[in-house]
Amino acid sequence: MEPRSLTINTRKMKKIALLLIKIYQKLSKYTPRVCRFYPSCSEYTKQAIIKYGFLKGCYLGILRIIRCHPLNSGGFDPVP
Repeated sequence: MEPRSLTINTRKMKKIALLLIKIYQKLSKYTPRVCRFYPSCSEYTKQAIIKYGFLKGCYLGILRIIRCHPLNSGGFDPVP
């Protein structure tokens, strides 16, 4: 695969991921808030994808979601 084609595919994946997060955030307004962190896990993942790109942004988002559980006190946790 050529580097240019890889870049185009990564850009497309970034746009798709951000669109899916936007849809999720719109729908989640109608459900109780459960995220223990600020910003929320979806907002954190969105910011990470914008800042670092699709692959690293999704990786950081997955790590954040793994930390979001009842045994973690949560709190302010910005994108590095």
